[in-house]
Amino acid sequence: MKIAARVINSAGLHRVTVGTDGSAKEISIAPNAVGKGSSINGSELLMLALATCYCNDIYREAAKQDIPVDAVEVICESEFGWPGEAGKNIQYKVHITSSVSCDILEDLIKHTDTVAEIHNTLRKGATVTLLSNNTM
Repeated sequence: MKIAARVINSAGLHRVTVGTDGSAKEISIAPNAVGKGSSINGSELLMLALATCYCNDIYREAAKQDIPVDAVEVICESEFGWPGEAGKNIQYKVHITSSVSCDILEDLIKHTDTVAEIHNTLRKGATVTLLSNNTM
């Protein structure tokens, strides 16, 4: 499976497209109101990626175990310092609304933490490679 994201930006324009295996979807993110760039920073989007991944994976893993899930809330937080400094102290919490017992939900929450792809990518420290410089 190949995942891709594309940003096209200029003064007053911010176009974001994401996709899996060539199936593209546009996401509405406003341009920066006081200059060029996005109104949302990458750190915020990273927290959104973690929250989205975990939310989707809860539903996926619950379905495998026939656990009914009515609603999921995920809150991700981290600390970022100076420009260029890696984030630290990434934490998240989840609340699931379901008719099953708290013990079953706790097991689902812990299991999903072990299979959440974005979480595991950060935990293992993926390689990031710049392929070219201004030659698209």
